[in-house]
Amino acid sequence: MRVIVVWGVSTVTLLALAGILPDVQLQSDDGDSVTKTAFTAAWGAGAFGLLSALVWPVLVRALLIVPAFVLGMLVFFLNGSLLLIALWLIPDGRGAAAPETAVVVAAVMSAVASATSTALAVRDDNAYRRRLSRLAQRRRRRSGTGGAGGEGPPGTVFIQLDGVGHDVLAQAAADGVMPTVAHWLADTQGHRLTPWRTDWSSQTGASQLGILHGSNHDVPAFRWYEKETGDVMVSSRPASALELQRRAIVRTHDGGLLTVDGASRGNLFSGGADQLALVLSMAARRGKGRRSRAGYFAYFSDPANAVRTALSFVAEVGREIGQSTRARIRKETPRIKRGGLYPFIRAFATVVERDVVVSAVIGDMFGGRTAVYADLVAYDEVAHHSGPRSRDAEKVLARLDRSLALIVKVAEHTPRDYRVVLLSDHGQSPGVTFAGVYGLTLKDLVRAGSGLPVPRRAQRTRSGSEARDAVRIALHRPVAGGEEKQPAKASDPVVLASGNLGLISFPDIAGRASQEQLDRRHPALLGTLANHPGIGFLLVHSERDGSVVLGRDGTRIPVAELKDGQGPLAPFGPGAADAIRRTDTFPHVADVMVNSMYDPATGTVHAFEEQIGSHGGLGGEQSRPFLLWPGDMTDPLEAVAAEGGRRASELVGAEAVHRVLRRWLREVSGPQVPVRTTDAVRDAGGGLTGAEEEAGTGTGA
Repeated sequence: MRVIVVWGVSTVTLLALAGILPDVQLQSDDGDSVTKTAFTAAWGAGAFGLLSALVWPVLVRALLIVPAFVLGMLVFFLNGSLLLIALWLIPDGRGAAAPETAVVVAAVMSAVASATSTALAVRDDNAYRRRLSRLAQRRRRRSGTGGAGGEGPPGTVFIQLDGVGHDVLAQAAADGVMPTVAHWLADTQGHRLTPWRTDWSSQTGASQLGILHGSNHDVPAFRWYEKETGDVMVSSRPASALELQRRAIVRTHDGGLLTVDGASRGNLFSGGADQLALVLSMAARRGKGRRSRAGYFAYFSDPANAVRTALSFVAEVGREIGQSTRARIRKETPRIKRGGLYPFIRAFATVVERDVVVSAVIGDMFGGRTAVYADLVAYDEVAHHSGPRSRDAEKVLARLDRSLALIVKVAEHTPRDYRVVLLSDHGQSPGVTFAGVYGLTLKDLVRAGSGLPVPRRAQRTRSGSEARDAVRIALHRPVAGGEEKQPAKASDPVVLASGNLGLISFPDIAGRASQEQLDRRHPALLGTLANHPGIGFLLVHSERDGSVVLGRDGTRIPVAELKDGQGPLAPFGPGAADAIRRTDTFPHVADVMVNSMYDPATGTVHAFEEQIGSHGGLGGEQSRPFLLWPGDMTDPLEAVAAEGGRRASELVGAEAVHRVLRRWLREVSGPQVPVRTTDAVRDAGGGLTGAEEEAGTGTGA
């Protein structure tokens, strides 16, 4: 009955559009009766529906060779082509339409049919379950794998809300912006919420590597320079992500959190999962089972999904243009430029990636997978440009909450019970950019302190954005450029920015440069940096005293003697000293590590990138993400101790979060079987050609 009703609605829609649009024909040249015209419309609508159901999946599979981002933009053209074929199939040549009109008619018909089908099934949970279950079964058949299925211990879905700080989430729940989260928190038998503290490098690369693979050792920032190879490692570059994953496996002798019947969706790293979609580290791999764009096919093979997402994509582009225009007219501050390709990048993160990842998670749940870890990057991308507590970011949180509600609803109909754990990898701290306040970038300041020429106008520092780099990879473009370019001369410093954390390296000084070497070569550099009002403190190695932290007015404290709340660390709160000491032991710590100022009264920092909501260093909410878990699971601090960690009064570091999540999986599924180190290393890093490693490109994000 539902098929018949949808067919009838599609027929009426086609008739209405034919009456409105002059280029659509449903009659012979001599004219037809109303009955004949209606029959013709029914024929065309039926043919279009059959083509959409039968031909569309084949088209999408064939077009997997096309970059995924381009595939999303081709949705309208493909749908219009199917309608032209449907009209051509009408007997006696009664159906016809101009190509450009066919695109519009096909989009409207698909949207109306999807809305009608959804409305008819909204109160029919079994129908909704059957539809999603069929999608999951098709996905399993295509991949040649099957989930656990059947009855058994509950599975676990970990949803990472990228960049959402603990206080932002709590406020959004209290204000009714996130009713699903609010319901969890209000239920005394439901979920429990706690903050956790990041490492010094408060960004997705370090945090997610630690969470999924149990080690983020030697990840000092979002991007850093490695002297022995002359390469700049970038957390969101596929080749770099693959190498970081390999190093973590070598260090832990374990494939990752998801090695047993796991799925990794929308992440930088695989976590050892055998089911992957939009996983950046696997974008540098080729071969069956490693095509991270398979998640796009699983989603876009449903024409209703394709049209709905395409329409939402266009609406989101318009929403961003309107919001940025309003901000300029109102002269809101702080504010950065949001033109160029940014509206499309935002739409990719907030619509395309969200829809594909959520669909993949639902498929995993119907497939009965044991563990699923998915990252939703929408909030992080918008907060970078609009601010972490802006109205723009708040609306994104509301839409993410609706995605959570959908996942919870689906869990009521899956073949096994599921526990939903919500967490974030870091927060964001607001503030005017460093260049916006002082009129020069960190690179300009370093060059001035080194006695090198400085441009007359401040040059824009390239912003580090997971979504931006994911789009570039989806377009088969290398993730490089901007501040990652090699210095003009070997003696010139390499200055890289990761939010409000800056890294300065001198390529022509072997090993880690010392304070004494830098003072002899550039006598004014360290003093210029340490005394600048936009800089909180520096970390540099000393031949005499070991590593030291430098602050204003000649403050110089050996790292071994650092204490929280004292000297340059006074504003940064608890844990800052230990975070610095840990980073100081990394083999690839920069010659000079620079943390921007932090004002605890306002919670603001000054990002060294073009971001008014930033993360990457110490200072404020960026270092305070959250963990939200069902109340019947072990308390995180007890879980850390049970997994061999040090008993503490708070959850500190991404590696500690990994121990918590691993403990929760053990509690219901038994011990996770670690893979052999050699096998895991080969799986994480093998099969990559030298050209791919150099370019940082692969099959797509």
